[in-house]
Amino acid sequence: MNRQRGKRAIVARLSVFALGWAAAFGAAAQSWPTKPVKVVVNFPPGGAADQIARAVTGPLQEVLGQPVVVENKGGAGGNIGGEAVARSAPDGYTLLMSSGGMVSINPFIYPKMSFDPAKDLDPVAAAAKVKVFLVTRPGKLPTDVQSFIAYLKANPGKVTYGTPGNGSSPHLAAEMFQSQAGVSVVHVPYRGAAPALVDLLAGQIDFAFDPGIAMQHVQAGKLNMLAVGSLTRSPLFPDVPTLDEVGLKGFDADTVFGFYAPSGTPKEIINRLNGEINKIIGTPAFRERVVAIGGDPAPMTPEQFRKRAEDDARRFGAIIRERKIVGD
Repeated sequence: MNRQRGKRAIVARLSVFALGWAAAFGAAAQSWPTKPVKVVVNFPPGGAADQIARAVTGPLQEVLGQPVVVENKGGAGGNIGGEAVARSAPDGYTLLMSSGGMVSINPFIYPKMSFDPAKDLDPVAAAAKVKVFLVTRPGKLPTDVQSFIAYLKANPGKVTYGTPGNGSSPHLAAEMFQSQAGVSVVHVPYRGAAPALVDLLAGQIDFAFDPGIAMQHVQAGKLNMLAVGSLTRSPLFPDVPTLDEVGLKGFDADTVFGFYAPSGTPKEIINRLNGEINKIIGTPAFRERVVAIGGDPAPMTPEQFRKRAEDDARRFGAIIRERKIVGD
């Protein structure tokens, strides 16, 4: 009898503790934020993730009334920054800005990931749907897709392309391209889209599936744009066809970039962030900045964002298995 009373007393104390903890956590969520918020971008400065993050964090700190600081932590296809956030306290003060690939692609190509993006990160808000563009350096390669494909078939293994890294969405776009076009090219992985672009402009590599950061160089005539790796054309280049239109039916390498929080972050904080970020990405200023890198604003609820990641995982998982792609 005494043992049963002891057990009941322990359960009662634990229940009181849990209720007190929940109440304290709820109060903290209601008063959030009371200090600076850090946004980890899991790719180097200058890339699409970095540009989108900075387009959001400036207006976000104004509405939150606290500094929102961007920290770039690239490497391992986004895993290093992703793990840093996944291991952070779920209190709303550490967020992640990532390409969708870290969640929907990396688990297929990094079999020994130290964290599970789907379980250890909560979707907060999608920001932009990012297209990829087939761009080439002038002078060496044909300037239309069909001639380009014919050239690649005539020169197997002699043409190089750069990507932000193994398993990145531009890498998967190139693998999809090789599979559907029946060509063979040489992959040169970098630690981000910006370093790959530097070498493309310098003529160190021949082409890339660019996630939008090469737009100004295309407009300046320093690079040629052959096609859009999406099902829709870009309003910036309405005369440039999609790969689907030129014969690679169903070609779609779009990914969604967005914000995540450590799993267990209070729903009140996630919902507030989602609402504020959706307002920001609905502004003309954000649209202008994202369209300039070839993207489209993509407001979603956290649930819609999670569903999109699951759909992308099925789509990209198929090409990863077919091409036997592995991470660095």
